[in-house]
Amino acid sequence: MNGESTRVTRRPAPVSKPTVLTVAGSDSGGGAGIQADLKTIEAHDAFGTNAVTAVTAQHTRGVESTHVLPAEEVAAQIDAVRGDFDVRAGKTGMLATAEVVRTVADRAADAAFPLVVDPVMVAASGDRLLDPEAETAYEGLVAEAALVTPNADEAEALTGVDVVGSASAEEAGARLLEMGAAAALVKGGHVPGETVRDVLVTPERTRTFEHPRVATDATHGSGCALSAAIAARLAHGDDLADAVDAATDFLARAVRYPLDAGEGAGAVHHAVGLRNRAARDSTAEAVREVVADLADADASTLVPEVGMNVVGATPYAEDPDETAAVEGRITRTFAGVKPNRGVRFGASSHVARFLLACREFDPALRFAANCRFDSDVESALESLDWPVAEYDRGAEPDAVKAQEGSTMQWGARRAFESVAGTPVAVVDRGEVGKEAMTKVVAGDAEELAERVLALLDAVS
Repeated sequence: MNGESTRVTRRPAPVSKPTVLTVAGSDSGGGAGIQADLKTIEAHDAFGTNAVTAVTAQHTRGVESTHVLPAEEVAAQIDAVRGDFDVRAGKTGMLATAEVVRTVADRAADAAFPLVVDPVMVAASGDRLLDPEAETAYEGLVAEAALVTPNADEAEALTGVDVVGSASAEEAGARLLEMGAAAALVKGGHVPGETVRDVLVTPERTRTFEHPRVATDATHGSGCALSAAIAARLAHGDDLADAVDAATDFLARAVRYPLDAGEGAGAVHHAVGLRNRAARDSTAEAVREVVADLADADASTLVPEVGMNVVGATPYAEDPDETAAVEGRITRTFAGVKPNRGVRFGASSHVARFLLACREFDPALRFAANCRFDSDVESALESLDWPVAEYDRGAEPDAVKAQEGSTMQWGARRAFESVAGTPVAVVDRGEVGKEAMTKVVAGDAEELAERVLALLDAVS
């Protein structure tokens, strides 16, 4: 080699992502404003750029102080970004003063990309973030919006309509269209009720996006994250309805699994979808390891007539398609137990729905397996001295039976309400045509394997 190095300079491999511009205030607490926007945009596989309108001394408990930048500095930032980047979508947040609002509206008038206007007026803590004179100036910016996303209070400030339900939300949305907006999404987070209804009003139709309300005050940055997610989806080329659909689903999950940060209630989880997708491979592999342990131990005496399954949920799973399980279940053979096919996502319905229902009571639960139930298993459970819950299908209301897939939710609720804390096993004594079953739950795969094998030993 004559002493020559074999190293070569590596070739770069540039990655191209659509660019999104956010024009908003800075949140020193990181949960809202520019910080929330950039985190959300990155989590949606887009490149975030920004123009800062104001600097806030802020945390999860409130806003300590605000310093608004001169309007010409805001304009300079916008011009700098647009002069270099191919911006595919933009969004606005806290604009603070009438002068800044008018400046942003002027720049939006000749923009070639869709603009999502989030009319931020009051922080979740109740602190005012908008000069009263700026509310009037918003009319010009609304007229430039591809979509305006007010909550109920902001919609009333902009339109005079008191939003108390879907009908009044649609009325407020229609008035925003009269002001010049191409579309309006009137958010329902501030409207009381068990269901959050976000109403999208366009000239062609009205659509409502519904999600169960989450009992949490950790909604800091929720409006910022939603509008940023919509802008990112628009930058990717989604049509408006699809962008709103995906963004509202994202936010529902981000609120369900908030970040426990600061001394206040916390903030929404901006990277929740990204982290959930990243955990798919490790979750599936964990299920495979449990299945291998059960096969090695010959767990055939625990396999129900309908077969056994092992299910693993990703950390922020909300749907059976986000749970990994054995396709075709695990069945008894002359040589022991054997999975019929491989592990894939969405392979389980029954056990997956039960696990997801249990996570409503204890979100730390991520793995479950169904085992047979008879007098031997019942005696084994008693000897293990586990916290065991059960539910009686005979008490299941007809209205629940009529709703496909709702039995597992009902059963989990009855089981968790019958014991203190989280059970290790839940017994379903079955009914005519429904086999009795024991479902073992755990926080991780190793714990699930240990529990099922302990039950196997106790039965043996």
